[in-house]
Amino acid sequence: MRDADYVIVGAGSAGCVMAARLSEDPAIRVVLLEAGGSDRSLIVRMPTALSMPMNTRRFNWGFETAPEPGLDNRVLDCPRGLGLGGSSSINGMVYVRGHAEDINQWESNGAAGWNYAACLPYYQRAESWYRGADRYRGGSGPLGVCAGNEMRLNPLYQAFIDAGCEAGYPGTDDYNGFQQEGFGSMHMTVDRGCRASASRAYLDPIRDRKNLRVITGTLVNRVLLDGVRATGVEYEKDGNVFQVYARSEVILSAGSIGSPTLLQRSGIGSPGILESAGVPVIYPLEGVGRNLQDHLEVYFQYRCLEPISLNSRLGWWSKLQIGLRWLLFKDGLGATNHFESCAFIRSRAGISAPDIQYHFLPGAMRYDGRAAFDGHGFQVHVGPNKPTSRGDVAIRSADPREHPRVLFNYITTEKDRADWRLCIRWTREILGQSAMDRFRGQEIAPGDAITADDQIDEWVRQNVESAYHPSCTCKIGADNDPAAVLDADCRVQGIDQLRVIDSSAFPSITNGNLNAPTIMLAERAADLVAGKTLLKPLEAPVWVDPGWRERQRSGEPQRPVPDSGGVAH
Repeated sequence: MRDADYVIVGAGSAGCVMAARLSEDPAIRVVLLEAGGSDRSLIVRMPTALSMPMNTRRFNWGFETAPEPGLDNRVLDCPRGLGLGGSSSINGMVYVRGHAEDINQWESNGAAGWNYAACLPYYQRAESWYRGADRYRGGSGPLGVCAGNEMRLNPLYQAFIDAGCEAGYPGTDDYNGFQQEGFGSMHMTVDRGCRASASRAYLDPIRDRKNLRVITGTLVNRVLLDGVRATGVEYEKDGNVFQVYARSEVILSAGSIGSPTLLQRSGIGSPGILESAGVPVIYPLEGVGRNLQDHLEVYFQYRCLEPISLNSRLGWWSKLQIGLRWLLFKDGLGATNHFESCAFIRSRAGISAPDIQYHFLPGAMRYDGRAAFDGHGFQVHVGPNKPTSRGDVAIRSADPREHPRVLFNYITTEKDRADWRLCIRWTREILGQSAMDRFRGQEIAPGDAITADDQIDEWVRQNVESAYHPSCTCKIGADNDPAAVLDADCRVQGIDQLRVIDSSAFPSITNGNLNAPTIMLAERAADLVAGKTLLKPLEAPVWVDPGWRERQRSGEPQRPVPDSGGVAH
């Protein structure tokens, strides 16, 4: 299998989907190249160990940003998955499709055909929702999705939801269905107690297919081009250089950092970037690596007045008990990411869809699992989800071992700064509701003294962290869009037989975590590549607060009822 019909670079969330779907045809030969190795590890499989693979070099490329001017020149981590499953093997397993208007925005920005109705059946095809299929959810797809322990193991989860409703926000029974806006339980890619990575969901069931070859430990140097036609890729493995040729197409699914840098090393991109890196320009395409977007978050932390938080479960004896129960039964605290309640709210009147996201954690700790302070506590991870700041990714040389320059330009617009001020104030108000009185102690972060605009700005600059959602660096767009890299079928503009299919193809970042929309995009793109008839669009109503033009929240608790109230979009 030196040659294949399709050569796919990257076995992450999108690449695993592409390999599985294209190899369904036994007459088609597929080669999937992955830089990392196997994802078979207890720290990958066990949901509660989510911070460990991200902090293990074996599973993480270990990218960093350049000094960020909007964050007092701080350098932030930019982890990306290395190994089968890609970032779905190191992420927090949070499953968020985004609001319907996020996907409709793609089409309005020039991505013809990429609207919510067209994409909904592909969300359904990918998913096996533990409650079964309905008008919005899928019940028999490869990707298992559940709600963890359904908030049974800690009363703090429900208290957070109750506080949101007391503050005048709606509740939602399913933020991935009819109504995203509001407070409710969080969904996660955990299947029968184990992480449901893209590798486990899509590759494991089909690894015996004779027409699919998965090659790990490969470092792809460049796309091979015959003029402006992609013919294959050149890669290194075990100290040797190989070439594999594609009879039909080369598909880049190397992610929002890997895909644009691979294009750039192949001579496709901004001439200024290529020339400074010593790479001959094969095809000038200014948008490659531009339009970089991400989500930021802070930890809003309080002491907890009752000894019920996860801080008491960080000792070696508790961890041993949790681990043994998980090994034996695949349940309990070992089978969850601990983010079991959440919320999506609007920052202000005049916007119809949420732009702030909450992950609630019944503990106060850093992402590496270490306690933030002695004693008990709880926290929310919160941040605005629709940034207007834009960054870029640029190679420094043609050497694939040299990490690219990654600059997000975080919080460099006035709107982004204003969004953060609102975010902090709404969060403090929500956590100050009576539903939290029984549990809420001293505010640790930001701290009661942080109230004025300039104080909030400074605290955010110094404490904000990436939510690890880089995207949009090879955006789909219209032919007349100078920033577009791909057409509506994910083909690289100006290059034959070459596509990019991963989160870099997003025209704009969605409201929420990115694994779900990345898998959806790959599901739909697989049909486009294979020339299949696309699934029929599904016109399903979506709840929008009928008073969104005049108010920031609905003003009183309400339950979503799909056929009454709100506005169907």
